[in-house]
Amino acid sequence: MHALVLTKPGAFEIQQVPVPEPGPYEVLCKVQAVAICGSDPRIVDGTWAGTWPPSYPFIPGHEWAGEIVAVGENASSYQPGDRVAGEAHTGCGYCRYCLRGQYNLCENYGKPETGHRHYGFVSSGAYAQYGVFSIRSIRKIPSGVSSQEATMVDTAGVALHGIELAGITPGGTVVVIGAGPIGIITMRLARILGAGKIIAIDTGDRVAGAVRLAADIAFDFAKEDSVKTVLAATNGLGADEVCECSGAPETFAQSVKMVRKGGRVSLIGIPPDPIVTDLPFNRIVLSEIAIFGSRANPNVTDKVLALISSGSLVVKDLITHVFPLKDFGKGVDIFGKHRDGVIKVVIEPNEPENLSARK
Repeated sequence: MHALVLTKPGAFEIQQVPVPEPGPYEVLCKVQAVAICGSDPRIVDGTWAGTWPPSYPFIPGHEWAGEIVAVGENASSYQPGDRVAGEAHTGCGYCRYCLRGQYNLCENYGKPETGHRHYGFVSSGAYAQYGVFSIRSIRKIPSGVSSQEATMVDTAGVALHGIELAGITPGGTVVVIGAGPIGIITMRLARILGAGKIIAIDTGDRVAGAVRLAADIAFDFAKEDSVKTVLAATNGLGADEVCECSGAPETFAQSVKMVRKGGRVSLIGIPPDPIVTDLPFNRIVLSEIAIFGSRANPNVTDKVLALISSGSLVVKDLITHVFPLKDFGKGVDIFGKHRDGVIKVVIEPNEPENLSARK
């Protein structure tokens, strides 16, 4: 099969490699589509080399959808022909976190002998024509949902998990910092869950894009003070919830300053490491502000697929570019540099599902 193989930090090739075989509780899938995640350019350029990936050569990719072609031992709950969407995380299943359903925090992270997998990060991923995945990391795709749309369950799941941790106030005001793919979907999910007003904060073309795609109003942080503009837009009270989706160093403190008394902050974006932030400690305590760290997308894939299938959550319009595997370099360049009006890029390792979707 053809696969995208990272050979060293910043270098990759399309190589022919053996088709893997599924083991117990695993399935072999024909990968129909893989979306480029915001973490992928950093994995490719070697930002986290030694951790993500732990070594080279390595096949990345984790936002995928495809079709099962073979099942391993004890995987009979799935059959060849089933269309499935994947999650990146598979916990060991028996540590204290996995037993609580927090398999994204598995104690045995990075220990494959325990059953843990983090596809595309420490375990072989989906930028290939075929891949082997644990049955704990896949969900059946409802009819009517395309493979391209199903690649968005990871992005949407990250947004939904962050929202579920903090909650949404019915009729309240939600601020979303960062109007990339996760930010836009966070806004759309907040609307579905009852938010009355959605305020977006970003810069450049993404400001207008946020209003066009999801927000009621948007501000450019390069032109206006983010905290002052949010307070002005909320009659000095602040937002009910703030969802930080950018990971920018200064936005954590800003989130705390722009949320109302008794409000909640969800930290969804991953900041550069290491970042140490000065916080208004007194305000957090005396205003009873709740802060939630949010990692990945545990226990939400079925919910996201149901929302997409019902038409409640629209994601198709966020897929702006589609490329074959051989053009991965072009796709990751456009995505990483925010060129050509890009929102989300999908790579198709096999025959495209819809040729008209190509751009």
